[in-house]
Amino acid sequence: MIKTENLSKIFRTEEVETSALYKVNFEVKESEFVAIMGPSGCGKSTLLNILGLLDSPTDGHYSFDGVDVSKMKENERTAQRKGNIGFVFQSFNLIDELNVFENVELPLVYLKIKKSERKRLVNEALERMNIGHRAKHFPQQLSGGQQQRVAIARAVVAKPKLIFADEPTGNLDSKNGAEVMGLLTELNREGTTIVMVTHSQRDAGYAHRVVNLFDGQIVAENTNAPVGTVF
Repeated sequence: MIKTENLSKIFRTEEVETSALYKVNFEVKESEFVAIMGPSGCGKSTLLNILGLLDSPTDGHYSFDGVDVSKMKENERTAQRKGNIGFVFQSFNLIDELNVFENVELPLVYLKIKKSERKRLVNEALERMNIGHRAKHFPQQLSGGQQQRVAIARAVVAKPKLIFADEPTGNLDSKNGAEVMGLLTELNREGTTIVMVTHSQRDAGYAHRVVNLFDGQIVAENTNAPVGTVF
């Protein structure tokens, strides 16, 4: 599903040139759950932004689902993301002025799905995340764990092939964090590909594979038995 070849990203100002990624070669197969780890500033979020088609590389190639997206313009990347990719962020990124139902509905509005179908899909996603009883509440009326459930519902409502999760438990206590990781694991078992950036060794334990970044390069890669595996 994902393949990068010699992927590099350089940020330039008038006085400084910073290499955030350097010749990264990386693959993710369909239905995999991959965790990306590394110290702050190592390039994790930059890589996630490029893989999620929110940014483009300076050099190298990136193929998403068989399509070379390396040189796509912003509007082309946006079209490629729609319906294919969902995002879950540490800070939830919910819109305070919209209630829970409206936040989850938003991706479907962009996809121009009919209102009756939107209602069905949103209710289905909210019930799945056990947050349907909060549909008319606003984000600030919810706990952190509830907000992240809404964010996951929004990410999956259009049934994307791939979810990018950036520190999905970073703002949660251990109980809510474990519940969120359980939800992501369940989605993955049902076939959704997941790529997650995390600082948490425990969260990384849920993944099939852990990739370690340092100074913009992959320095290690390990396969592990996800949390909950029975031998």
